[in-house]
Amino acid sequence: MTTLADAPGATAPAVPGTHALGGRIRAYVALTKPRIIELLLVTTVPTMVLAARGLPSGWLVLATLAGGSLAAGSANALNCWYDRDIDGVMHRTERRPLVRHTVPDRNALVFGLVLGVLATAELALTTNVLSAVLADAAIAFYVLVYTMVLKRRTSQNIVWGGAAGCMPVLIGWSAVTGTVSWAAVVLFAVIFFWTPPHFWALAMRFRDDYAAAGVPMLPVVASPAAVASRIVAYSWVMVGTSLLLLLGASGPVYGVSAVVLGAMFLREAHLLQTRVRRGGVVSPMRLFHWSITYLALLFLAVAVDQLV
Repeated sequence: MTTLADAPGATAPAVPGTHALGGRIRAYVALTKPRIIELLLVTTVPTMVLAARGLPSGWLVLATLAGGSLAAGSANALNCWYDRDIDGVMHRTERRPLVRHTVPDRNALVFGLVLGVLATAELALTTNVLSAVLADAAIAFYVLVYTMVLKRRTSQNIVWGGAAGCMPVLIGWSAVTGTVSWAAVVLFAVIFFWTPPHFWALAMRFRDDYAAAGVPMLPVVASPAAVASRIVAYSWVMVGTSLLLLLGASGPVYGVSAVVLGAMFLREAHLLQTRVRRGGVVSPMRLFHWSITYLALLFLAVAVDQLV
């Protein structure tokens, strides 16, 4: 039976409260920072492929991604709850749900905690207890160590706090094998050394925001030349670490990719340093965006290397 709403070009009658409900749902989703979760998941699946030396069970992949998403969403929501005071000061974060009061503070706290509980239960029941423990460790470290302690107290905040963002590779590996091996630790280290150049480039662009909020990100407390030098140093260590995976864990596809992508990353890092030294126009967001592409392609190479 065809109704008017089914006809081409017709508009279905509005349901009372539909827009309000949709807005609330979007606000809660925004608390989880879905774009960050996407990047975390990009590193999880290739790690699982490497751990399985081929394609792991589709069900296991979905279960791990679901649990990892819940865990990351929990950490991000709790971060938004704790940082709501400084988020309102910075232009980059002034539209977050708690700043705009689209989600009550208490609800955000409960939402973040519930996501963490669900992540623990889901991973423990569908993968193994080790993966659940690692997810809990990631949430605790990001919220309790980085957000509540390091972020507002030291310029090394993102260096050590970035360890939480490395945990998905350990979770993915343990979901497949029930253990954590040296190859997983290498991938962890790649992301660990990738995080400072990635985030410091962003912080250079939004230096005034962090300064206004009283957050001592490195570009706030150090000169642009010092920041650029640190970026170059960490970039070299990151690329060198990525090559360690060639010691028995990966083959030529990954090897070529790691060398080429690493060379391109180093070129961008050195270009940034050169522009800073010459006092020219500095475009740190170019390195920031490339760093995301680099990590995605490097981990894609991890998976492809096992499948060809």
